[in-house]
Amino acid sequence: APPDVEVSTALSLEQLPTDPLLLILSFLDYRDLVSCCYLNRRLNQLSSHDPLWKRHCKKYWLISEEEKSRRNQGWRAIFISTYSDLGRYIHYYATLKKAWDDLKQYLGQWCPRMIGSLKESVREEDLDAVEAQIRCKLPDDYRCSFRIHNGQKLVVPGLMGSMALSNHYRSEDLLDIDTAAGGFQQRLGLKQCLPLTFCIHTGLSQYMALESVEGRNKYEIFYQCPDQMARNPSAIVMFITGTSYLEWFTSYVNKVVTGSYPIIRDQIFRYVHDKDCVATTEDITVSVSTSFLPELSSVHPPHYFFTYRIRIEMSKDALPENACQLESRYWRITNAKGDVEEVQGPGVVGEFPVISPGKVYEYTSCTTFPTTSGYMEGYYTFHCLYNKDRFFNVTIPRFHMVCPTFKVSTA
Repeated sequence: APPDVEVSTALSLEQLPTDPLLLILSFLDYRDLVSCCYLNRRLNQLSSHDPLWKRHCKKYWLISEEEKSRRNQGWRAIFISTYSDLGRYIHYYATLKKAWDDLKQYLGQWCPRMIGSLKESVREEDLDAVEAQIRCKLPDDYRCSFRIHNGQKLVVPGLMGSMALSNHYRSEDLLDIDTAAGGFQQRLGLKQCLPLTFCIHTGLSQYMALESVEGRNKYEIFYQCPDQMARNPSAIVMFITGTSYLEWFTSYVNKVVTGSYPIIRDQIFRYVHDKDCVATTEDITVSVSTSFLPELSSVHPPHYFFTYRIRIEMSKDALPENACQLESRYWRITNAKGDVEEVQGPGVVGEFPVISPGKVYEYTSCTTFPTTSGYMEGYYTFHCLYNKDRFFNVTIPRFHMVCPTFKVSTA
């Protein structure tokens, strides 16, 4: 061509060879991949290339190779059929499905009878019917979870954790959709609140606010307790446990499957252990976990109830002659105002445990504060079994107890 004539060498996207074009398409999200189908015939054909849809099936629907083989469908067909059923939940489904799968795998190992209490999924029309019944929209993350599992049967132990003291027991079930709808509240103080959990023994529930009324944020999750000093019986205090169903459920499952909550007698106990809350004296290690009990607490008047679980363990490498018996305890208890109370007494919970190499002793006790937080520390006095004249103190590490954020209803 003459030097003054400009020659265009630019290629349009669809003129690229197939392999680099497929590589480019492999980076697109499912929406853009669908859009390409409408641009021209070649991009339509390439966008339908089955391996391109494998990543999206795994990312959004957690479809494995085994499930694909079982369904005897291509990746694209699986994506489209799943999307037609669950498309409105595409931003929640993978997170909630993984949480449910992880939880069931963990329960299968540690609490197998709890798996039998889980109910099968519900249909879209079932969820629509509940919305029509309560005349309120359910959040999509809640709906999505119930498309995977419809909560559990009203049984003990409950999926959402237990708590036990000498004369108090609580175990919370995750309610199925129909039971939750039956407990939907329209009364003053709990207006437009849906129960998520229920304890058969105490009547305690965690509620989710379906609208921003009475001082609540939409989709906030909370325990409610009466305001004992208010004249109006509808005045309640709300201890906040979550800001959305997704955050509430997945954070709980994460604590369970990482072992943050102990398994005791085939049940999940909601004690929280601070990894720094451990102290070792000679061969004996003391660690502490704590829990706040909303059903035994009050804001007006201020009375915050906490339970703590203490583990005392002697190293398995200790010498047999180091075996010893707990003689007494000393506590120094400090509330948020700096007020200090000292407690001293024989044994622990009426017992005088013997500790020997490799042995563990655990017990549960409780305390109350007039403030929303406080801490405890102290020591145990032991005497040696093989040298009755030898006494020594074992440090109990300082452990803090903090009440969750709470609100007073504006009803």
